[in-house]
Amino acid sequence: MPGDTVVKESVLTMEPPKNDPSKSRILRVVKSFAAKPPEAPSRLIHERIRLGIISTLAVNPSLSFNDLKKLLKATDGNLSVHARKLEEAGLVKCSKSFVGRMPKTEYKITEAGRRALERYLDEMENLIDVMHEQ
Repeated sequence: MPGDTVVKESVLTMEPPKNDPSKSRILRVVKSFAAKPPEAPSRLIHERIRLGIISTLAVNPSLSFNDLKKLLKATDGNLSVHARKLEEAGLVKCSKSFVGRMPKTEYKITEAGRRALERYLDEMENLIDVMHEQ
């Protein structure tokens, strides 16, 4: 599949170098992720703005477009594109309304979004654990 990480078979059978702990550590991480690659939703939310959106929505009942824009220090266009990606994936829900004559866009995290964030956090914790193993 395009964009998927490919690990060459020769890397999986390599022995870690005994005199270079950093390469040994990296090789263990590569082998760990080759055995169980990250799932698609995690890759979707790994980008900084998307992770910021989903994280802030996880701790707030809902946030307006302007609130997210201020919190994440994002431009209108950048925030709009990333929020739409998360919405298309079913991780956030967007509702549009008017307050007086002013449009208001409100975002909420979905249950699928909460599960995706939990999986992402678990994967990052596992990566950190592998990196700290010696």
